[in-house]
Order: sequence, then C-alpha cells, then structure tokens
Amino acid sequence: WPWFLLAVLVSPVIVGLRMDFGVLLEPLGFVKLLEWVFAIFAFATCGGFQGETALLVSCKGVVNKTITAAFAYPFSLNTVVFSAPDPKGCGGTWTDVYLTGDFSSSAQFFVTLAALVFLYCIAALVVYIGYNHVYQQEKRFQLTDLTISALTAFLWLVSTFVWAKALADIKVSTGASIISGIESCKAPGTTCHFLSVTSMGILNVSVVFGLLNMILWAGNVWLVYKDTNLHNQWNRITESP
Repeated sequence: WPWFLLAVLVSPVIVGLRMDFGVLLEPLGFVKLLEWVFAIFAFATCGGFQGETALLVSCKGVVNKTITAAFAYPFSLNTVVFSAPDPKGCGGTWTDVYLTGDFSSSAQFFVTLAALVFLYCIAALVVYIGYNHVYQQEKRFQLTDLTISALTAFLWLVSTFVWAKALADIKVSTGASIISGIESCKAPGTTCHFLSVTSMGILNVSVVFGLLNMILWAGNVWLVYKDTNLHNQWNRITESP
C-alpha cells in the first residue's frame, strides 16, 4: 500500500508533465541556467579556499625558522595559531600567536546564499522545462518568481559587498602588517620577517561571480516582470488616451 499511496500522490504531477527543453533557449530559461552555473562558481571559489601565511623567525636557539598559520573558509582567523618556532618556545619568550579577526559571518552569508540560489534554480528549471504551460497560465507562479528574483538580486548585492569588505580585511590580517602586532617578535634577541601568504586570486574571483550573479538576477527581474499582469496593465494604462 505505500507504493499505491505514492503513485496516487505523484500521478497528478506526472500527468501534467510536459518536457520542453526549448525553454532553455528562451531568455528566461537561459538566464536561469546561467544563474545556476554562476551560483556553483560563487560557492566553490569562496567555500573551497585553503591557504596559509608564513613568517621567518630567529630567536634564542632558533635561526631562520619558518612558521606557518593555515586558514580556510569560513575564515575565523582568531582561532588560527602560528606553529611554535621550537619546542622550547624560544627559551620561553614565545607565546601562542593568533591571527586577528573573525570573518565567518560574511563568508557564510555569501556561501549560504549561493547554495540556496543553486537549489532554487534547480526547482525553477524543473518548472520551466516540465510545467511551462502551468507557469504561463498561473500568474501566481510568475508573481512569486518575480518576488523571489527581486529579493535574490538584493541579497546578492548585499552579500557581495559584505564579502568584498571582509576579503579586504582578511588580506590585511594575513599580510605583512601582522608583524607589528606580534608581541613575541618584540622580545630581545627575536626577529620576525614576513615570508609569504597564499594568493587569494580565487577569492577575488568569488567577488566577481557575486557581482555577475547580482546583474543576472536584476535582469531576471525584468524578464519575469514582462510576463506578468503588472507589465500588461502598465502598457494598457500608458496606451490609453
């Protein structure tokens, strides 16, 4: 009986299914497909990043020792500690050194939005391809799509600029300026030199994809709006004497 119940629930959906992949060649379907792909790239370029920053330290009993601090998404840098120069901690003058700043909220906002947009695009593509006839007849679906598209465009705008600001701060918190904030490097007989930090070009790309997503969704608002009664009503008002 579970299979019978499942068949009863699913059968109306299957009966109304009319597959039409030609929708993907139309502006609304093609833009939605691009939004799906760009959401994947935004998610991957930010959420998949791993890097490290390195210092060259000389202190008591240690000469030119490379120490590193590895960091990654979600960029809670205040939990990232440099490896000690030696087991004795430079004769007791070296204490744990943490990076500064917690940028997890900005990064997670950006990545979570990308993941939700990815899922929504899949659902929208299913409707466009399989139930386009229902979508065109039911104006409620179009109005819902319009509302979600406008909200998504706004969220891409906010999340991208918030993430871009966080990325700029991450570069500062992992760059050469960190030397001045390390008390252990100011101990007598201790010298620290900034060595390197992993390139964050891929994170710059994530910001670009955020901006592209914002532009795509803003264009999507216009495409959906043209199919709604709102656009038709406005045309009738402007054309009336």
